[in-house]
Parts: sequence; structure tokens; C-alpha cells
Amino acid sequence: MAIFGYIRVSTKEQNEDRQLIAMNEANVPPENVYMDKQSGKDFNRPNYKRLLRKLRRDDVLYIKSIDRLGRNYEEIQQQWRVITKEKGVDICVIDMPLLDTRRGKDLVGTFLSDIVLQVLSFVAENERTNIRQRQAEGIAAAKARGVRFGRPPEPLPKNFYANYQKWRAGKISGTAAARACKMPLSTFRYRAESVDKSAGCDRHNFAK
Repeated sequence: MAIFGYIRVSTKEQNEDRQLIAMNEANVPPENVYMDKQSGKDFNRPNYKRLLRKLRRDDVLYIKSIDRLGRNYEEIQQQWRVITKEKGVDICVIDMPLLDTRRGKDLVGTFLSDIVLQVLSFVAENERTNIRQRQAEGIAAAKARGVRFGRPPEPLPKNFYANYQKWRAGKISGTAAARACKMPLSTFRYRAESVDKSAGCDRHNFAK
């Protein structure tokens, strides 16, 4: 029997120390701790796959909490079955003692464990959905306040405004103005539209 641990943090910036401490307290050998710095939306993670290949029957796998395994309700349950049923490996969820397959291997114990797993898996996915919704709401609120996302636009050519004014006055075409500014026509029109909005002028000549 070998003891393994699995750690997951969602991004490279997140700190895994809390999970490492939990693995150390569970006496998981450091060389048997596998870690991914990746989203929990699916199980396409390199170190998780390496861990699965390493696991053997009667091994024990520790995870800090069920959402460290993943955040997809159906996939969590599927992977749980793969590990416990197909591979014959026990799982211990440190933050939830009821989810320790070494205990209660009778019918009642298995039934209770399955119920807890389903509830926690649902909670994990629901939290993932809530996170996406909060992010979308935060972005929408920021845009409403005028916050701009993405790369800042490239500086305008020095002759942009002179050619913009000629184009606005109908003296040259948009194609000629863009060529003089050494810009694609679509970029010239986009930047001209921004000037229109900031100046509050009409756009009746915009398609020229």
C-alpha cells in the first residue's frame, strides 16, 4: 500500500501552502504529492493523469477538499468511481471525514459516502457557476464605469488628425486617409469612430 496526495490550485499565482501542510500532516511522502496549477473545470491535467497511472489497488489518495479534485459535478463522480471502483484505491477527503472510503465499507457506510459525495460535488459545481456569474457581473459593472479591458490601443500616427479632418471634410476618401496614415482601412475607421464619439460629432460620412 502506498500513500499519495493530490493538490490543485486554479492559477499559478495561487498559493498551495495550505494543501501542502495538510498533506504533510497526513504523512503523505513529499515525492508522492502530485500538483496541478490549473482550473478545475475538467480533468485534462498533466499531473493528475500521471497520478492515475501511478495508483495501484489498496493505495490511499488524500485530497484537501472535494473542489481540489474538480468543480464539474458529473466528472467528479466519474473520477471517483474510476479511482475507487476500477482501480481499487481508497480516497480520503481531509476536510470531510465522512468522505473516507477506508471507513464504513458496509452497505450503509457506502450509501452515506455516496450521498455526501453527490452533495459536495453539486456544491463545487454550483460555486464554479457562481464564480463565472460574479466575474461576468464584475466585468459588466466595470465597463459601465468606463473601465477598458484588453491591450491599450497603439499610438496614433502624427498625421492622423490632419488626414482625419480631410476625410471628414470629404476632401479625401477613407482609403486614401488610411493609406496616408499607413493603417488598414478598418483600423482607420475604428479610430476615427472613437474620435467621433469623443468629439460628439455625427457619423454621416463614416462609410466614405
